[in-house]
Amino acid sequence: MKKKNQPSEYTTESILSTANTLRWEIGEHIHDTLVESLYADANQIAARAVTAPSGRTRFDFDRRLDQLITSRWLGFPLMFLMLALVFWLTVEGANVPSAMIASFLVDTVHPWLKSLLLIVGSPWWLTGLMVDGVWLAMAWVISVMLPPMAIFFPLFTLLEDFGYLPRVAFNMDSLFRKAGAHGKQSLSMTMGFGCNAAGVVATRIIDSPRERIIAIITNNFSLCNGRWPTQILIASIFFGALAPAHLVGLVTAGAVVGVAMLGIFFTLTVSWGLSRTVLKGEASAFSLELPPYRPPQLWQTLYTSLIDRTAIVLWRAVVFAAPAGAVIWLVSNIHVGELSIAEHFINVSDPFGMLLGLNGVILLAYIIAIPANEIVIPTVLMLTVLSTKLAGVGDGAGVMFELDDATGVADVLRTGGWTFLTGLNLMLFSLLHNPCSTTIYTIYKETKSMKWTIVASILPIVMGIIICFLVAQFYRLLFV
Repeated sequence: MKKKNQPSEYTTESILSTANTLRWEIGEHIHDTLVESLYADANQIAARAVTAPSGRTRFDFDRRLDQLITSRWLGFPLMFLMLALVFWLTVEGANVPSAMIASFLVDTVHPWLKSLLLIVGSPWWLTGLMVDGVWLAMAWVISVMLPPMAIFFPLFTLLEDFGYLPRVAFNMDSLFRKAGAHGKQSLSMTMGFGCNAAGVVATRIIDSPRERIIAIITNNFSLCNGRWPTQILIASIFFGALAPAHLVGLVTAGAVVGVAMLGIFFTLTVSWGLSRTVLKGEASAFSLELPPYRPPQLWQTLYTSLIDRTAIVLWRAVVFAAPAGAVIWLVSNIHVGELSIAEHFINVSDPFGMLLGLNGVILLAYIIAIPANEIVIPTVLMLTVLSTKLAGVGDGAGVMFELDDATGVADVLRTGGWTFLTGLNLMLFSLLHNPCSTTIYTIYKETKSMKWTIVASILPIVMGIIICFLVAQFYRLLFV
């Protein structure tokens, strides 16, 4: 044992000397490790990118897949094939759950609510307003929006996690640059096919404020899931009817895909026009690093797509749909003289609607359905029955409804005077009209500008009126 007060064998000099020695050894070790890591990375890159003397390169999955996906000849066909597959899975996968939700909310809960209010002595007008108006509007929005979004958004997020979507931006960059827009706009445009409000939020990935405004304004030209049912139903009635029985499905799908492609064309055209007028400027260059392909994280994907996207967008749509349902019931049940407000509007606006190849019912339906595109068809059917006094169809004024088969819908529409031109221009007007309330609200939140919100809301409907007028005149010149 050391004696008390005996000096320690570790002096300050010895401690410093030992520390310097350890620091030098650790530094040498880190240096060697870093050099080895750099050499390993260099060897890996060389193995992937440099041709060996034998003329062969080591097989690399990412490289071979990129050669296909970003190919000049195969990139776009593969992209459209993938997009078509996502749409097909969304539409086919949503049919059964949408029907089940609609059956529960409309066929079961709706009569139960009416009976409950009658039992408690609710006045007829309050029952009609709250149940036939507000409840039915919310029910249609939930049944039509929820299943497609719950399928489309996870599929979209899976493609994003896998690394495919950055390749889509790479392929589309040249087109959008020629239009004066940003290559990343292709991603927000694709997201808009699920929901335009989500597509507007997705423009946050674009750094340039000018190019982001262009992407926001043109996102409405992507057919959202609220407009797909209208497109498919009208195409099956008016286009499918022109084809032989074994080609009905193919012709219907072709007509709907054609309208969707037309939306992409308008996206590029309007982007080009905006970038050379009110949003003049050159497309900004951006360096796009293609991430490695990786297995998607399933649980994170489900959370991101179902909670952050589906639930939030659906809640906003339901909130805006409720007052729309009330308006639908009120204009159909409040009478001025012998006719309801809805019938007066239809009669007054019908000549203008016919000039566009449409009719007054369609114009009123799209005015009322600004909060949600999902209620367009139920509203059109209800208003057609109301204005034509068609008996035995529907449940009364202001009560939206749908029919189980396209044949029944076709009979109602043709009773209302619909022709092939009406169906064609309705599909065009469904593509080219103002955004829904949820999207308009989202545009304002994202831009913080009333000016750009008004432009994004008015521009599509002005285009829709002009296009429908020109198509109507051309059609009548050829066939009437």
